[in-house]
Amino acid sequence: MYKNKAENGYNNLCGKNVKFFRENLPDKISQKKLADMLQIKGLDVDKNAIQRIESGKRFVTDIELKKIAEVLNVSYQDLLK
Repeated sequence: MYKNKAENGYNNLCGKNVKFFRENLPDKISQKKLADMLQIKGLDVDKNAIQRIESGKRFVTDIELKKIAEVLNVSYQDLLK
């Protein structure tokens, strides 16, 4: 039976990269700050959602992926590597 998870058991491919790029911004930002920045862009996410994305426990939609990439100033391809 097909399971909708990555080979490592995560629910997304981008979580570890979201964390990497967030922590390596010139002015490192917190998960709360990233959530706030995404809310300004129109996404209804909070700090807990960011935490679950980064830990691979939450699915990420294509719309969310695009906005996260925009806020982190990277391409969506960078987040999926």
